[in-house]
Amino acid sequence: MSELRDAVSRLRRALAGHPAPLPDRDVAEDELAALDAMARAGDPEISRLRRSLLLVAGAVGSVSALSPALTEVRHAVDAFAPPPAPREGT
Repeated sequence: MSELRDAVSRLRRALAGHPAPLPDRDVAEDELAALDAMARAGDPEISRLRRSLLLVAGAVGSVSALSPALTEVRHAVDAFAPPPAPREGT
């Protein structure tokens, strides 16, 4: 869980330091706080982790300056809760 907490912290700092206005900055900050709280609690619900990651990615995903920190968060979520295996026939 420390990997997720560290990655979330880095993205929060990068987002705080990003000078351009982002229409969904509040959404990203709220979801990063939720991810941090789940990591601190120690037993997060996997679907909630993924939902928060999706909302954060939607809010900041197009900002190239935040991409490396967002990628770290995605990898940390994937390490804790790997993506589901593809269904047969898809």
